[in-house]
Amino acid sequence: MAESATAASAPPPNPNMLVAPVPIVDPLLPAEARLCRFPKRPSVRLTSEFDSESSIFFHKFSCKLFDSLAKFKLSFQNDHNGHVSLPQLAFISKHLSLHYDLEDQNTLLKASLDVAPRLHLRAVHDVKAQQGELSMVAKLAEPGYALELTSAVPSVGLPKATLKFPLGEVSLEEREEEEVQRTLSINSIAKGQIFNGVCTAHYVDEDLKLRYSFKDGEMSFIPTITLPSNALSLAFKRRFSPSDKLSYWYNFDANNWSAVYKHTYGKDFKFKAGYDSEVRLGWASLWVGDEGGKAKTAPMKMKVQFMLQVPQDDIKSSALMFRVKKRWDI
Repeated sequence: MAESATAASAPPPNPNMLVAPVPIVDPLLPAEARLCRFPKRPSVRLTSEFDSESSIFFHKFSCKLFDSLAKFKLSFQNDHNGHVSLPQLAFISKHLSLHYDLEDQNTLLKASLDVAPRLHLRAVHDVKAQQGELSMVAKLAEPGYALELTSAVPSVGLPKATLKFPLGEVSLEEREEEEVQRTLSINSIAKGQIFNGVCTAHYVDEDLKLRYSFKDGEMSFIPTITLPSNALSLAFKRRFSPSDKLSYWYNFDANNWSAVYKHTYGKDFKFKAGYDSEVRLGWASLWVGDEGGKAKTAPMKMKVQFMLQVPQDDIKSSALMFRVKKRWDI
């Protein structure tokens, strides 16, 4: 009866009290592993590439740090004699990157910062040359519109201003034509839908380049003209099947032409053959691994290209070249 009276007089539990979570420990782990957990060792990647034309090896060592918040890179080249050249170190993160050239003993700094939801700053500085560039990008209220101001550091004139909009962009830049004279240069690009194709106008250095691209499921027709020189070129592409494609390009001004035939076997094998009249050269190549992809997605993480070049004027000087790129994940 005394115990019942005591239990009845005890205050009810407070529902707002915090209850400490009970850690969940895998009973199959050893006793040492239950007591402490060491941080995961960062993954290491080594990529090597060899080009038989230059007989140069290119190596890149990379490692992700701080739970993939930053990356460390070491790259260098070496020839068949073992001579090392162009060694470079890099530390790359989201807002700050440092690239150090061991031969020149020079550092290139890159930084970016979001000052406000619609304002972004970028900066580049070359320590040895004591020069750099500062850019400010402001996104305007309307979607697809932005204003970018880029100035050299130290400043040598007015900053370059670029207005971007959904159908193109316009840039104003001050250039030095002579030692004492500076002029304002205008560059722009605009595109729009015309009939069943896209027309693009690109104005740069007082030249206007007009390009019209018509594409459907099997054919592409792309004429291009440059004013005021009236240089005209034509590109034509025809797809015969999902794995067969023919491309042809002709320059009316120089009477040069080129043709390329491409056949794919799945996604990892590609055969290409072509001819270029400007250099009077025929060629054929075979890719093992996605030509435009990375070695990570290729079979055995290795990409191989074999290329045969046959000069029209001297067939005996034909050359067979190859390029290999291999990645190791340690």
